[in-house]
Amino acid sequence: MNHVHNPPEPAGPPARDERRARQVQTMFGRIVGRYDLMNRLMSFGMDRRWRRQAAAAAQPRSARVLDLGSGTGDLSRELVRAGAAQVVGGDFTRDMVTAAARRHAGLQAYAWTVSDVLHLPFADGTFDAVTNGFLLRNVVDLPAGIAEMARVLRPGGRLVCLDMTHVPAGAFAAPYRFYFHRVMPQIAGMLSGDRAAYRYLSNSLTGYPDADGLAQILRDAGLREVSYRRLGFGSVALHTGIK
Repeated sequence: MNHVHNPPEPAGPPARDERRARQVQTMFGRIVGRYDLMNRLMSFGMDRRWRRQAAAAAQPRSARVLDLGSGTGDLSRELVRAGAAQVVGGDFTRDMVTAAARRHAGLQAYAWTVSDVLHLPFADGTFDAVTNGFLLRNVVDLPAGIAEMARVLRPGGRLVCLDMTHVPAGAFAAPYRFYFHRVMPQIAGMLSGDRAAYRYLSNSLTGYPDADGLAQILRDAGLREVSYRRLGFGSVALHTGIK
């Protein structure tokens, strides 16, 4: 099952959102080669632990799991290590999918697909769990994206969302904002050779809901037992819900 599947192009969103989506797609295509290294550096190595926690929250043992925004496959790999029977990794950026397929070549637990979270190429109720890691801030229509994830979940299946979030007021908030908006884009841009990409990522929380707001979007999509916990000194949130 370790292959790349290219679904037919769906009808696109409105023109403005389509332009933003293509810009995001192109940007991630430019940084594939240093994507994993930059994740380690920007999170001080904590992103690996966060992905393990997300994989555990999906309760993937013997399950078929869809991992969206799969990138080069870090979270997909943690899901397999946690016992998933099969992981389908889906990403909007073809170069990411190609890199993931190459990285996991010959491993039967994986399949890879170029896919748009707003138009998933799967039937209703296909998966036992759906996960995403650091995807949601890049989705042009977040409620529609969450609704699509819920659609492809079987009844009783689990949705797990891992992403940056707004840091609550407190002693850590001001220094974190300074790091995230000022220091990180400069260092990441210099090391990756793509300053524009990391300026975009540092601004991607603008207009993004806080942790409570995202939890409500999950509830509005029909998920129950919605909860979240903060990681990384409150800068990351791990949301879960059950269909």
